[in-house]
Amino acid sequence: MSGAGGRGCGSPVPQRAPWSLVAATAAFCLVSATSVWTAGAEPMSREEKQKLGNQVLEMFDHAYGNYMEHAYPADELMPLTCRGRVRGQEPSRGDVDDALGKFSLTLIDSLDTLVVLNKTKEFEDAVRKVLKDVNLDNDVVVSVFETNIRVLGGLLGGHSLAIMLKEKGEYMQWYNDELLQMAKQLGYKLLPAFNTTSGLPYPRINLKFGIRKPEARTGTETDTCTACAGTLILEFAALSRFTGATIFEEYARKALDFLWEKRQRSSNLVGVTINIHTGDWVRKDSGVGAGIDSYYEYLLKAYVLLGDDSFLERFNTHYDAIMRYISQPPLLLDVHIHKPMLNARTWMDALLAFFPGLQVLKGDIRPAIETHEMLYQVIKKHNFLPEAFTTDFRVHWAQHPLRPEFAESTYFLYKATGDPYYLEVGKTLIENLNKYARVPCGFAAMKDVRTGSHEDRMDSFFLAEMFKYLYLLFADKEDIIFDIEDYIFTTEAHLLPLWLSTTNQSIAKKNTTSEYTELDDSNFDWTCPNTQILFPNDPLYAQSIREPLKNVVDKSCPRGIIRVREESFRSGAKPPLRARDFMATNPEHLEILKKMGAASSIDAEDGLRFMQEMIELSSQQQKEQQLPPRAVQIVSHPFFGRVVLTAGPAQFGLDLSKHKETRGFVASSKPYNGCSELTNPEAVMGKIALIQRGQCMFAEKARNIQNAGAIGGIVIDDNEGSSSDTAPLFQMAGDGKDTDDIKIPMLFLFSKEGSIILDAVREYEEVEVLLSDKAKDRAAILKGKMIPSYIINSNPEMENEEQSSPENDSQNQSAEQVSSSSQEVDSVDQESSEENSLNSYPESLSPADMDNAASISASEQTSNPTENHETTNLNGECTDLDNQLQEQSETEEDSNPNVSWGKKVQPIDSILADWNEDIEAFEMMEKDEL
Repeated sequence: MSGAGGRGCGSPVPQRAPWSLVAATAAFCLVSATSVWTAGAEPMSREEKQKLGNQVLEMFDHAYGNYMEHAYPADELMPLTCRGRVRGQEPSRGDVDDALGKFSLTLIDSLDTLVVLNKTKEFEDAVRKVLKDVNLDNDVVVSVFETNIRVLGGLLGGHSLAIMLKEKGEYMQWYNDELLQMAKQLGYKLLPAFNTTSGLPYPRINLKFGIRKPEARTGTETDTCTACAGTLILEFAALSRFTGATIFEEYARKALDFLWEKRQRSSNLVGVTINIHTGDWVRKDSGVGAGIDSYYEYLLKAYVLLGDDSFLERFNTHYDAIMRYISQPPLLLDVHIHKPMLNARTWMDALLAFFPGLQVLKGDIRPAIETHEMLYQVIKKHNFLPEAFTTDFRVHWAQHPLRPEFAESTYFLYKATGDPYYLEVGKTLIENLNKYARVPCGFAAMKDVRTGSHEDRMDSFFLAEMFKYLYLLFADKEDIIFDIEDYIFTTEAHLLPLWLSTTNQSIAKKNTTSEYTELDDSNFDWTCPNTQILFPNDPLYAQSIREPLKNVVDKSCPRGIIRVREESFRSGAKPPLRARDFMATNPEHLEILKKMGAASSIDAEDGLRFMQEMIELSSQQQKEQQLPPRAVQIVSHPFFGRVVLTAGPAQFGLDLSKHKETRGFVASSKPYNGCSELTNPEAVMGKIALIQRGQCMFAEKARNIQNAGAIGGIVIDDNEGSSSDTAPLFQMAGDGKDTDDIKIPMLFLFSKEGSIILDAVREYEEVEVLLSDKAKDRAAILKGKMIPSYIINSNPEMENEEQSSPENDSQNQSAEQVSSSSQEVDSVDQESSEENSLNSYPESLSPADMDNAASISASEQTSNPTENHETTNLNGECTDLDNQLQEQSETEEDSNPNVSWGKKVQPIDSILADWNEDIEAFEMMEKDEL
């Protein structure tokens, strides 16, 4: 989302001015406004900014270099096993694999990043590789959306900067639009997807055979997400304007026109999923995150790039609805498109982190600062932004696939305000990536932000976006070899030149907006905003907005997780009956419910709200007996804390969330099932015993190894192939007796996670592990140990440790040797994290502008953080969440019991008979959460 220089701030801009840029947004004026406005944070010196910029360059080299060395020409790097991910050769991850087309995805996605980072020689080499090696005619079914934003966008971004470099006269003198010709070839391969009566594209297409052919294996889909159909206009219009072939822009415009026509007319909101043949909304919840996000982004940016006023009018209409219904500062909560005063869910997904950046482009700074600060507080609590988190800031989905959206918004807020606070935010992002995600062969996605465990994935968007935004955050204008303000960023951060707005404008523009709604002229600002409006005379403006949010995650007791906005109903009157008060035996309560269903629209909304509360209350009751997951971290050579396994806790023994972690070497018990007195007590004395599940109760195993002198126990599942990726975590239950005599910690690992430790023992014999509530900082783990150089390089705070280490003389041992020896065990770890980890997420729920849709395993969908903090229950009381957060509890009376905790609230079918449509909507949301 980059602006372009043009007119001075405050000067009116004709609607048909060249590029029609400044009229739409404040971004351009915001940059110049920074010269007259400062924030409360201390300025960062030029030297420190350069140091951080150089660190970003080194990190990119680490990621890109390992991809080229270990993965190319595969689509992506698997950084734990140091090999390429080739579709069909690795276990399927469901929809997330639709981004892979055997076309060297990461290389194409990284092209313009190389130029932004001043790696022009590497860029020239990369372009030659793409032209020589990449094949776009593969028999593989790919996502139309992902292929458009990553591959088509990557080729166009590469072409844009290739012609720029050629014009400068030093590099790319041989270039003759070859990338553009590849982009045109790919564009024609995507066009058959638009062969629908609505003009909305099919979600998938076969690169070789198109759709609706037996060999295509696709074309039978009926639904697509709004962002999937609405995030095409920038790339397709740019392709048309570069080549003169208008068909691409025409198809993308038709899809946008259809989505606009199908918006809910009273709320001006769109749903998440739509039927591509009928135009009916399949999922009627609406937000700014997964499934919709980049639809809004592309409306505003299409105006900026193409100069068509109708795009701006549509965006402003939607934006007004977003701020009226979805924005509940600092939160952004999904609502129903037909009943927008009712929240549709009690959690937010990580993709909405792009929205503050879009608000900067819009010129609406205050809510951008508020939401960004809330997200930053969540990051400071968990090191990364969880894939989803609740309105009281508990972890809902625990993954973090190294998404760049928060870095994107940080960059644009810094551009808008000049506040050095955002440089410090960027510095924190760099430190966390190096400390927690960096591995010898690149950067690994977080499988669970609570425990610090990794996934064997490094998505292409990490190189396309994260390093681009972080580098630009710390770069001065002279650090970049071209003027970044002459380009606009696509949703994948690819660069398209703004001069395209005046090129090949042969497509008839029709302002269709007024056909559908009467617009309020106050929505449209045709001049740069006055900087005094954006930044009042108070120089601490941004800081004053952030300050109330500093403790919103940890120390405050936020409003209840069901936010019904009672003030919007009945002039502040509360609904007549709340779910927390309902008694099925109370005739008065039953009478109120009947009235809710039939009396009036207000009564119906009260009833709908009551249903929502009942669902949340039921869900909350089911979680009351839950405990959080724990971490098993291998800390000995050659792992050094890099391998973190998600473990289930026990209802008995030492509580690792309240006591210091337990560290020790592991040893297998004999008998291995631990169901009788151990015959090898000398082997487990002072160590952590490994025990096989089965044949007796967990508590009995714990007592036997404790009597033998073990300091802890790890129970390994005997169900071969089980994994935390495909099965919910559970807590080990006691035996129904008093278990206060058990003083050691006990953790449970599924078979695949447990095999990692067993394989390590077989290969290295002496294996030391750390049992804790979450992964520990490697600097602390490695204190006094021989530290490989790659770990020191990725953790600057370890340098002093290195100096004082008694084993420093052996420090020069080859890090490569350490790396390669550890990779064998890492590969076992990732086989565990790969298989079916992302298969269960339904197509209709696949997040759209995920820049790689992340389906979530069952073990993560209702998970919560391990830290103690306060939250608000439905009664408005602060409650302690400690010891309430685990998926499932099991005893061990057979090899695979399935005991569910909590009580279920019975539906009142007779009373809710008239609410079928709303009940179905809530059931869909309940599926999302369960």
